[in-house]
Amino acid sequence: MQATGVERRAEVVRAAVAAGLVGERRVAAGFLDVDGVRRTVASLRAAFGGDAPVLHAFAVKACALVPVLRLVADAGMGCEVASPGELALALAAGVPADRIVLDSPAKTGGELSRALELGVAVNADNLAELDRIAALRAARTTSSVLGLRVNPQVGAGTIGAMSTASAHSKFGAPLRDPGARERVLAAFDRHPWLTRLHVHVGSQGCPPDLMAAGVRAAWELAEEVNARAGRRQVTSIDLGGGLPVDFGSDEVSPDFAGYARGLRAAVPGLFDGSYALVTEFGRSVVAKNGFTAARVEYAKEVGGRRVALTHAGGHLATRTVLMPDSWPLRVEVLRPDGTPSTAEPVVHDVAGPLCFAGDLVARERLLPRIEAADLVVLPDTGGYYTSAPWAYNSVPRPAVHAFTTVVDGRVRFAEVRREQTLAEIVAEAGGAHADALVGLGRDVRDGGAAR
Repeated sequence: MQATGVERRAEVVRAAVAAGLVGERRVAAGFLDVDGVRRTVASLRAAFGGDAPVLHAFAVKACALVPVLRLVADAGMGCEVASPGELALALAAGVPADRIVLDSPAKTGGELSRALELGVAVNADNLAELDRIAALRAARTTSSVLGLRVNPQVGAGTIGAMSTASAHSKFGAPLRDPGARERVLAAFDRHPWLTRLHVHVGSQGCPPDLMAAGVRAAWELAEEVNARAGRRQVTSIDLGGGLPVDFGSDEVSPDFAGYARGLRAAVPGLFDGSYALVTEFGRSVVAKNGFTAARVEYAKEVGGRRVALTHAGGHLATRTVLMPDSWPLRVEVLRPDGTPSTAEPVVHDVAGPLCFAGDLVARERLLPRIEAADLVVLPDTGGYYTSAPWAYNSVPRPAVHAFTTVVDGRVRFAEVRREQTLAEIVAEAGGAHADALVGLGRDVRDGGAAR
């Protein structure tokens, strides 16, 4: 019988404890399922298979770790990047420039020049950026595919901060403002090298039918541009990503196959081969293939409620701590050796180590009674958690380990990122410049001339 998600995570943690990867000395760590990532990428590619050529570009922001980017590239994906740092990570992972897409609402001239030199695809965020690209393009030749991001203004999902197709979103050129559509069409008239349209409705909290409505709007605009040009000027459509994740169970719902079926129903012409397609999925590729494990340092009773003080808090689960209603996480309780706890359930707050009262990953949660030295596991944290830590309180970033199961059933680990050292924290905080401020202006105070 195949192990459940709970059983599988416990099995991996037991092996990690035995290997010294988490416990008293290493109080927190992230874990990523290599085989699970490969299966998920395969399901994505199968869902969008058909007549239309597709580049699936992994959203680097979801798991900005070079070995992970190399893994998804080896499984058949490119990368979507939104900063010079993310571009550098994708290149360090060996992703070819022609399989990288640059998106950002505030690209500098230097960033654009670099992308054009490399041949990275660029989606302009607005019409002013298009003018900047036109000037840069006039001074060089480039193989970059160039597109424009549009905001179809089809509405927001349940999490406003994650919705990028609302009436006032900062992203993209709007389509429904007075005169906006005509301005976009005129931009395509002026720039015949503009061959791609990009749309991204949002991510967590945005239902697939809302995402499909945005894609429909982009496809309709592409058809209009091409009819107006009398040729197929727009040859590709970037559909964005954003498929939401079910954080309440181990179910994968919605899944890529269901979303692709919905797109085929909503936009039949999208898959007939007239347009090459790009996707930018991130969280939905890695979230359910990762989890976080952390040691419980203390447990106490406060106001009739048990509080577990752990090493999993806002420095790892930032969104959960700051927006608990939008980003709830499940909590599983293991004994110090990694075996599941069988203690009597009681109501808990599960707190992190940070110095503010809201540093809670779970509130009033019925869980097996947690004791000091137990381990808590946070499922579904393969994206935007251990790979995107918050530096508050200068808590060291935890190690991240990938795992797979070999033929004899043993769990094998590979280090993705080592734990941050205290020396690295000091260096990042300006340790090399410790005297920079005490000496600033000292000669002025002493009656000398300012430097």
